[in-house]
Amino acid sequence: MRRPRHDLTAHHGAGELASVRYRGRSDDIDLDRTLDQLVEHPVPEDDDIVVREQIRTHRSVVLLVDVSGSMRGERLRTAAATVGALSAELVRDNLAVIAFWSDAAILAHLGEPVSPQRLLDAMLRVQARGLTNIAFPLQVAARELARVPARDARVVLLSDCVHNAGPDPRPLAARLARLDVLLDTSGEHDLECGP
Repeated sequence: MRRPRHDLTAHHGAGELASVRYRGRSDDIDLDRTLDQLVEHPVPEDDDIVVREQIRTHRSVVLLVDVSGSMRGERLRTAAATVGALSAELVRDNLAVIAFWSDAAILAHLGEPVSPQRLLDAMLRVQARGLTNIAFPLQVAARELARVPARDARVVLLSDCVHNAGPDPRPLAARLARLDVLLDTSGEHDLECGP
């Protein structure tokens, strides 16, 4: 049997553990499944060996970025830098980016190829304005994720969570498979609405 390749780009620990045929990458043998294979093929080939590997699934992430009036100045630049960093980190995943205030603008649709630099540039051109309607972008995110299995769907909300326009966002948030809040506490913020 060939030795496993040492792959420096592998994402160990990412994804779910699965039993797969040996392909030169793992050395964690699934003994029960391999013995089952050996009963059928007493002279084994490499692919009769079954190993356990982390199978990485593609996440579908909708990033909601507050660009309301309360986020102007340094807060908006920090939000733009965060969008650039997260989009670079999620380059292998499906990403949508939605800037919101009392309205919302989709900067990138889910699954659309987008460069982190283009998103950063788009965020830096945004003018902070208006009130904060958190409910509306949650609705838009739910529509973007409608065809995605719940286990792969995530919404990340970057905001001060000072909700002052539109309906209460909490019932909408409760319907999402997963919502992570990056609460900007550098100025006015709402801990009750955020986490």
